[in-house]
Amino acid sequence: MNTKSFQDLIKEVHEKGICQECGGCVSFCSSAEFNIIGFKDQYSPPVYINKDKCLECGICYYICPQTHILDEELNKTYNFSDYTSMPLGNFDNIYSCQATDKEFLEYGTDGGVVNSIINFLIESKQIDGAVVSRTEAPFSREAAYADSKYDLLKASGVRLDITPQLDEIQKFCTYTHSIPKLNHYKFKKLAVVGTPCQLYTIACMKDLGVTPSQNVEVCLGLFCYENFFFEKSQIERFEKDFNIKFNDIKKINIKEDVIFTLKNQGNGEKIIHVPFNHLEKYMRAACNACADFTNIYSDISFGGLGSPEKYTTVIPRTKKGKALFTKVLNAGVIRQKDISDDKKKEMMNLIAQFSKSKVNRKERFMKNIS
Repeated sequence: MNTKSFQDLIKEVHEKGICQECGGCVSFCSSAEFNIIGFKDQYSPPVYINKDKCLECGICYYICPQTHILDEELNKTYNFSDYTSMPLGNFDNIYSCQATDKEFLEYGTDGGVVNSIINFLIESKQIDGAVVSRTEAPFSREAAYADSKYDLLKASGVRLDITPQLDEIQKFCTYTHSIPKLNHYKFKKLAVVGTPCQLYTIACMKDLGVTPSQNVEVCLGLFCYENFFFEKSQIERFEKDFNIKFNDIKKINIKEDVIFTLKNQGNGEKIIHVPFNHLEKYMRAACNACADFTNIYSDISFGGLGSPEKYTTVIPRTKKGKALFTKVLNAGVIRQKDISDDKKKEMMNLIAQFSKSKVNRKERFMKNIS
């Protein structure tokens, strides 16, 4: 096979509308210092900036989550075979946990577990900081570097204090370009919180030994069924469809459906549940091309699905992830909820349903675009 290049990615991925905009090709380009490719529009796939300087080495093609060139190698590393027999990926056990720190628990999206683990790693000097997702406004997030408890609380998904005024060109997206943020901190030891497509790229990068893979100490993966994308016209339609004003959204959470907590209207908070299928028109199109719901290539996976309110579902996967989970549990950083075998089976069945649904959705979508 001839060596593939970014031009092949454009033809095979971008033009099909399945680029997940993870930023891996931009960040891990072997000639990144020459600014070969980049994001001209943060809501569109990357493009050539200096095409004539491209080495055509194929790194961008190998690590793209839509080419799947390294699937066989990654599956050996992460002990994964297929979604039919392993819909949750490889794991030994599943847990419901919550933070013991009152602030992380109060301001966390679910049980505040992810930020608690990152804070533990920072305070014990196992990492210098973490690349996290900071909420700017409802459905609007951006990647941020956190190296303190204050930073982690500021990045929490519950406080939506800053809601910028909309204009005709403004767009909101729940998807965060976290990987390019690594380049700003490539001399630090980092934890990365990411979606399945992002952590797939980092796993490929580690497999190939591409810089700055040596700086990523631990990958904390989020369950991800889909991300959302809004332009002004869609925002207006969303507000009309669900009788929800963007400015009233205090918190967005995902369990069996999408849960909106609205600001105090005089009678306490208002909770609205919206099924995923009612939000299809607002979904990022490329999310249709992803099959991974539980983030199978992470060290530990986290989500709200399967756990009660104020608890996070936790799935340690790798040797490093399992050791870290045991450390934070023993250190009292998080606490584990007692779950019966029957309840645990219910959790796994529910998560497996979402996993299979995402796999089936991808199969239908790819068949149509083929």
